[in-house]
This record gives sequence, structure tokens and C-alpha cells, in this order.
Amino acid sequence: MESKKYYWLYQIVGWSFYFFADQALNYITGFTYSFDFEEFNQFIGTGIVNVAAGISLTHIFRIIFKRYEWIKLPVTQLVIRCSVVVGIITFVLVAINIPMDRDIINIEKMNWALRDILFLLNLAKPVLIWMLIYVFYSVADLRKNDAVERIQLESSVKETESKVLRAQMNPHFIFNALNSIRALITEDPKKAISGVTQLSNLLRSSLVSHRKTTVSLKEEIKTIEDYLSLEKIRYEERLQIKWDIAKETEHIQVPPMMLQTLVENAIKHGVQKALRWGFIEISSHIEHKSLIIGIRNTGKLERTVSNSEAGGFGLENTKRRLQLLYGNKSSFKIYQENHLTVNSEIRIPLEH
Repeated sequence: MESKKYYWLYQIVGWSFYFFADQALNYITGFTYSFDFEEFNQFIGTGIVNVAAGISLTHIFRIIFKRYEWIKLPVTQLVIRCSVVVGIITFVLVAINIPMDRDIINIEKMNWALRDILFLLNLAKPVLIWMLIYVFYSVADLRKNDAVERIQLESSVKETESKVLRAQMNPHFIFNALNSIRALITEDPKKAISGVTQLSNLLRSSLVSHRKTTVSLKEEIKTIEDYLSLEKIRYEERLQIKWDIAKETEHIQVPPMMLQTLVENAIKHGVQKALRWGFIEISSHIEHKSLIIGIRNTGKLERTVSNSEAGGFGLENTKRRLQLLYGNKSSFKIYQENHLTVNSEIRIPLEH
């Protein structure tokens, strides 16, 4: 609505300024007979007719231009069509002006051919200027709209892909959690009941994660605590857990279930394979306007061809989710700290 208002404003002001200023200049420079008040009505009438004709003809072009989407034509075809339209509009304006100006134009020293050429050159200028302005504006507007649509599409694709990645974690997570519960049922029913409660909490967190792009680190830590409580019952003293969560980091938003997946990999591919016992250490702190989350655990980093082995899927999942949410300002790295310890580090920008 706002653009239409400005369009008509520019049309009226632009054509009025050109035609009335042009006629006034002709009188001042002597191209026409001396101006007196008797010719004032003809001066105004000629200007109004020219303004109305200029607005009408260019507006008809605009309707055709938009309806048949000329802006999407190859450059050569667009230039040819616009040139033809400039010629047509100029010819019509000349045909309108010659009869009106017959009585006031001094043609004693010019023949009809020179007169027509002067009319064509004089009236072609505003039409050509209008055409260039309108086409360049249309190109700029198309590029702007394309950029907006591209951003919206990328955002939609990223959101969809992020939801798919979150959904793909659940089968692997549930499988391991159910295995932990199964081991408890016959050995210690009371602990199994406690395990069912913890599993219920985990499933609730997992279900909620589908509706959230991020959760607070405090919520994510609670999910990990429930998961590790289940694994602690299963591994008993073979699993040592250490927490080092900075208080100021608890409110910071992180992708849901992402840390839980990394902890799950650390248990499965580290502690589970340890000969005697293993440990897992989870820490967080703020460094250079970024949240740093560290996970250290017993184990050896294995490189395999298949992403389904050695936690490959979980690691690729983590990288992809961070990239989708935070772009290049985030990072995830995992490396062998020493021959017995694997270290994972996640960096999330706070300004995001």
C-alpha cells in the first residue's frame, strides 16, 4: 500500500514538473511567441493534457510489464521491448502535442520534418528517463524479494533439518536406556523402579525437545543427571562422575539432548570398554563471549569408515546441529588428550 502511494506521487510530481517546466522554458528562451495572459489557459491546458497522457501511457506499460513478468526476460529481450515501448509512447505524445502547439510554436524558420524531429527528441527524453528509473527499480526490488525469500527458505530448511536431527537421536537413546532398565529388573527391583522414574524423566525431556530449538543448560544438565543415574546403577563403581558447572552458565540456551548424546557416546565407547573403571567429567565456563562445554572421559578415539560405529553419528549430528543454529561462530572438536582420555569441547557464541 505504501509503495503504491509513492508510485502515484512520483508519477504526478515527475510528469508535472517536466512538462510545465519545459513549456515555461520554451517561453523564456523565445522558442514560442511571447507569453501573455491570453495564452495562459492554453499553457495550463496543454500541460494538463501532457501530464495525463504521460501518466496514462507509462502506467499502461507498467501493467503490461508486471502482468507478463518482463523483469524475468533475458536482458537482450528486455532492452528490445522497452525500446519499442519508448518509441510508441513518444510517438503518441508527439501526435498529441503537435495539434495543440500548432498555434503557439514558431515554425516560420523550420520545416515540418525538423519540427517533428525536435518534438521526438524533446518528448523521448522524459519517457526514456522514466523507463530507466522504473526498470532499475524493478530489478532492485526483484533482487530484494529474492533475497528475502531465499533467507526465509534457508531458515525453513534449517528448522526442518534441525527437527529431523533431533528426532533421529531418540531410537538410539531409548535403546540404551531400556537396556539399562532391563539389567536392573531381575537384579534389584527397587532400583529398577527408580530407573523407570528416571527413564520417564528422560523420555519427557526427549519429547519436549521436539518442540524446542534450545533449552537452558540447567535443563540439559538435569537430563544428563537422570541418564547418568541409570548408568551408575548399571556400572556401579566402574563409573566415576565429576561435575564442574559454572553457576553463570546455567541460564544459557543450548540445543536440547545434544550433550546427552555426547555423554551417551562417552559411556558406550569409553567407560563401557574400560578394563577396570572409567570416569566422565562435565564442565562449563564462559570464555571470550562464548559458552565452553567440556566432556572428558576414559577412552580412546577411534576413526572408522562407518558413521554408525564409534559414535560417528552422534558426533556428526552435533556438528550439524551447531552449524544450523549458530553458523561458523560455533565449533565442536574431539581429540585424544592422552592415551587414556578423550576430550570433547563445544563452543557456543553468547551474542547469538
